[in-house]
This record gives sequence, structure tokens and C-alpha cells, in this order.
Amino acid sequence: MTNLEIAPQQELCPPAAPESSSGPCLQLWPQREVPLGGVRAMNVQRTLPQRGLPTIGAWCFLDSFGPDRTAMSVLPHPHTGLQTVTWPLAGRIRHRDSVGSDVVVRPGELNIMTAGHGVSHSEFAVLPPAGEALPVQRGLQLWVALPGGERHREPAFEQHRELPQVSGKGFTATVMVGEFAGATSAATMYSPIVGADILCEGAAVLPLNAGFEHGILVLDGGLAVDGQEVPPGPLGYLGTGRAELQVQALPGTRFLLIGGEPFQEELLMWWNFVGRTHDEVEQARSDWEAQAGLPDTETAAARYGLVPGHGPDAGPEAGRIPAPPLPGVRLTPRKRL
Repeated sequence: MTNLEIAPQQELCPPAAPESSSGPCLQLWPQREVPLGGVRAMNVQRTLPQRGLPTIGAWCFLDSFGPDRTAMSVLPHPHTGLQTVTWPLAGRIRHRDSVGSDVVVRPGELNIMTAGHGVSHSEFAVLPPAGEALPVQRGLQLWVALPGGERHREPAFEQHRELPQVSGKGFTATVMVGEFAGATSAATMYSPIVGADILCEGAAVLPLNAGFEHGILVLDGGLAVDGQEVPPGPLGYLGTGRAELQVQALPGTRFLLIGGEPFQEELLMWWNFVGRTHDEVEQARSDWEAQAGLPDTETAAARYGLVPGHGPDAGPEAGRIPAPPLPGVRLTPRKRL
């Protein structure tokens, strides 16, 4: 779960004050193709953050990749101030991190990594036996911003192989995080939040938390919401104040629902760091670069720790991802919706 852009933009995310809530709405925010290049040599479709919509609840980043046969190959890299949420739709991903995790995540399973004050990890597609074609790879990569009281906590990782499923009028949902339609995920989160993978066809009515703002991303098929078509690709922002969502779905429709209480803290996002100030992000970058070349014993004790299995004898999995250079400017606030 990383942002491998060679020249990442700094994103200043103003707080979402309750008095500025938009109420129920439907806004379509276009996806943009982001070439990640480098070691992974793949493109993703990014729908969050947007210039006018930096967050939905505490959700602050949403990439989708595939379907294609490009193997994910992401060397160790750092994170601060966030939780990564990995939701594969096709293919398998091996996750290793500096808290000692080494797991494979499959479709229908959820990886949650809490970066806290600093963590590092790697992600690689699980390759088939020699001579066999790589299976189709597809998935979603999301970040959740940690609130002020939790963002300096110790890093942690958890995998959930059994997630609650719930059905209602016209839909079946897998609850990834938070609570939806009376079912609650066991995933540890630090803000009032929801994330669900939903299948529906025809007329459906989804119960929502009216105190949350919500967004939807159609993966397959298509929806009509408030008389407006929502195809695969753009992020549909639903605003706040909805106690339910009525949709008309094409056959085989699948979509992601995300939401949460409007996040009321200003965020500064750059590369793989979520902080609050320019100086904080600058320090996070400096600390990562300072680990380069340290012996394993010193790296393990440094801010981001050591990801086992990527030493000099690891062949194509040897090394780490260096941080790109910071731009030579400071940020000015941008307006939210």
C-alpha cells in the first residue's frame, strides 16, 4: 500500500467543519490515471484525494488497480499518521512489515496496517509456478487518516480472513471496516467510519448513518442514484444527512461504499506520509533517508524499523524505495467543498 509517484504533490486537506456539511447530494469526481513507474511499473486510477474533496470521513486516499497481469512489486517504504487498507479483488499479495508480519492476503480478506509514528512494509504479488501465466491482478488501496490522539501510537498490523456479511433489500454486503446494516467488522479503526463491498441488482435500499458523509465507487455494472447514472470510474460523493440510499443497479453491479464522520482536522499529505505541518512531513522524509545504509541492527531500532527479507542477497527483492525530493515551496490552504 504505497504511493510510488516520482514527483508526488503535497495535498493540504482542510478540516471538514460540521457547519460546512453539504447535506445530501450526488457529485461525480473523475478518476485520474497515475503512473507509478519505477519498480512497480504500473498505473492506478486515483479518486481520492481530489482538489475539492480531500477526504470522506477519515478516508483520505483511494487507488484502484487492474484488472491486468502486472505483478505488484513494491520494495520497503515508510508510512506515518495513517492506516493502510488493502482489499484485493483478484490475485494474491504478500505483505511484510517492520512489526514482524509476513502474510498473504487474498480476495475477501482484509489487511489493516496502522502506521502510527512510523512503519515500513513491502508488497509483492504471489507469483505462479514457473511457466504459468500470472493470474489477473485487481484491487483497492485505501488510507485512513489517524486522528490527533492516535497518530503517534505504536505501529501495528492485523489481517481479517472472516468478515461479516449482511443482506438487505436488493443487496448483499461484506463489511470491511466499521458498521453497516447491523453488521460490524472486527477491524481496529480509530474514527467513526464505514467501508463495505456491496453487490446489488435492480432496486436496492441501503441503510446509512445520517451523521456520516459517504462516497461510492462502482467497480462493475452501474448504478442510478437520485436519477443520475454512476458508471464505473468516477467517485460518487453523496454528502451528509442520508439515512438511506436508494439505487437502481444494473445486473452484476458491485461497488465500494466508504464513509465516516466529517474529519475535523487539517491534514498535510505528501508521498506516503500523513501529517499536520510541512516541517513534520519534512522530518518524516529525513528520518527515512537516514536509515539508508544502516546495518540491520541499527535499522531495526530506527523510526521505521526493518522489513525482513530484503537484504543484499534477496535478488529482485533487495533494497528499499528512496523518498523523492521535497518541492521547494510551502503550502497554502485549499478550500474543501
